[in-house]
Amino acid sequence: MEGNSKGRKRETEILVDGPTLEFEYNDSDQLSAELAELYSYTEEPELNLNRRCFEERFRVEGEARWLSLDAVQHRTQVMCLLDELEVVSREKRLSAARAILYLAQGVFGESENETDVLYWSRYNCFLLYQMGTFAVFLELLNMEIANSQACSSALRKPALSLADSTELRVILSVMYLLVENIRQESPEDDPEWSLQRQTFQTELALPSNGEEPFAYLLFSMVTKFCSGHSPHFPMKKVLLLLWKVLLFTLGGFSELQKMKERKRAELGLPPLQEDSIQVMKNMRATAPPSYGIEFGEQQRRGRRSRRDSLDLYNEKDPFKSEESAGAEEDENEDADNMVEAESDLQERDVMSQPLACLRIHTERVCFPKGLPWAPKVREQDIENFLEMSRNKFIGFTLGHDTDTLVGLPRPIHESVKILKQHKYVSIADVQITKEQELEKCPVSLGEEEVDQTATECLYKAMLFNIPQYMIALLKILLAAAPTSKAKTDSINILADILPEEMPVTVLQSMKLGIDVNRHKEIIVKSVSALLVLMLKHFKLNHIYQFEYVSQHLVFANCIPLILKFFNQNIMSYICAKNSISLLDFPSCVVHELPELTAESLESGDNNQFCWRNLFSCINLLRILNKLTKWKHSRTMMLVVF
Repeated sequence: MEGNSKGRKRETEILVDGPTLEFEYNDSDQLSAELAELYSYTEEPELNLNRRCFEERFRVEGEARWLSLDAVQHRTQVMCLLDELEVVSREKRLSAARAILYLAQGVFGESENETDVLYWSRYNCFLLYQMGTFAVFLELLNMEIANSQACSSALRKPALSLADSTELRVILSVMYLLVENIRQESPEDDPEWSLQRQTFQTELALPSNGEEPFAYLLFSMVTKFCSGHSPHFPMKKVLLLLWKVLLFTLGGFSELQKMKERKRAELGLPPLQEDSIQVMKNMRATAPPSYGIEFGEQQRRGRRSRRDSLDLYNEKDPFKSEESAGAEEDENEDADNMVEAESDLQERDVMSQPLACLRIHTERVCFPKGLPWAPKVREQDIENFLEMSRNKFIGFTLGHDTDTLVGLPRPIHESVKILKQHKYVSIADVQITKEQELEKCPVSLGEEEVDQTATECLYKAMLFNIPQYMIALLKILLAAAPTSKAKTDSINILADILPEEMPVTVLQSMKLGIDVNRHKEIIVKSVSALLVLMLKHFKLNHIYQFEYVSQHLVFANCIPLILKFFNQNIMSYICAKNSISLLDFPSCVVHELPELTAESLESGDNNQFCWRNLFSCINLLRILNKLTKWKHSRTMMLVVF
């Protein structure tokens, strides 16, 4: 038993004081990683098919050389390809679309390394957008969504495969590459490119002629897929494109911070003291216990060490034998390695004061007092504190009065003064007050003027279908969660990854297994990221929009779903190696692939952790925090589940 407890202690120490991860929480991963995640490993043969479709059309002296042409010739060839998309023949349209996809992928057949592929992908995407390619592919996408023949064919099939979504995957891939490449800013960009970026952003967010934003079309694809009407839709590509469109049109974390500062200035509120994302980037990583039983053991040991410390404090005898002093240091070292509440840490510091003279040469872990963020006190907090104090010392309350302190002792005066120093008025408080005033005097105050921002336009388009959208997104998240069991009635999110012929060798099965796990991880990443974006932007635009979306997420069982997701070994999930770096784009098309073996598949990549999985976990925690903050009944749901 003693050996087991020592082993658990060592494991706990390793867990708490594990290596710091070189992870930077941001809007998205590096461009190369985001482009690689667009394609599954089963799609790899199609990459060379795209190349052949392009080379069949344009041969210069027996060989297609895109890089040797000038800008005018580039435009001419793109125009010829776009003309081919207007033909009646479905096969010819698909072939021309594949040729355009090859251009958007960076003409990898003529590139020597991955940097060249990424450069030409970006150059070609700006060229394609300039020639009106996105508008043409939007028409093709609408045609494929309305293709009843493809829907009925997919519904009749007992098992769907990669072949059922071929056209949609090509169209969505081109659109994704355009959005992802154009939204990325670079110091070397031409002024013309910057202008094109702004135009593209406006087109996606605020379409003319009374049309809906592009994100609305993608949301409708998600609901059609989840309702069972269109099971052949390639959901991973749809969700990735939807996430990047929201990121492009609404703005990422840095844009959100600027918008928040601008809005506070407009409302006459004091500027923000800090950016919470930047504060979080400087925090030390904390490893969770791998199993609940270990956490329970930590708590029991923590309680025991506190009790022993209390006995020592009560005795107030600093002169102990060497043996007992050594035992006491062991216990304190044990307690220092525990994950404990701040109050426990303060208690231990106070108790150790009589023995401070004996520990001058002993290194101790320094724990921060409180959270690293600046404190924020609401008006409601001050009112509640004064109500409690008045009931205790005077016997009656004064309602919302926070200025009258007559009859209260001096320490209460000091407490109120400190609370008011940290008083924080949020944009939401101002919006709620304004809504209450409008409700009281609807005639005299007139109709509210609402800025037609990208967020406002998206919310107006989504409003009537928000319940269905939230249910659909959470259905997909549930199906992709690693803790979910396969059910016959659940939606099939693997339709766009399974090959027509199932694997026959062990190596093929291993490769497909890794691909399926990677596919699910990418879906979780995109859904969690777009939910965080929506909640943050709706909250900034108007608090009631945020509350409405949050309410429907709660109705759709988002809270137990996130808890279900975290009901796994999180360390294993974060360190999962469901990637084959040799098969990632553009590495797989630039370098000659060595023969894959079971050992090379099992080894995975050399990264310390999986960026997308850590990103997903942080996003889901942020969603949980946003749903439960200041909502007592929702917080109680955490206890119930």
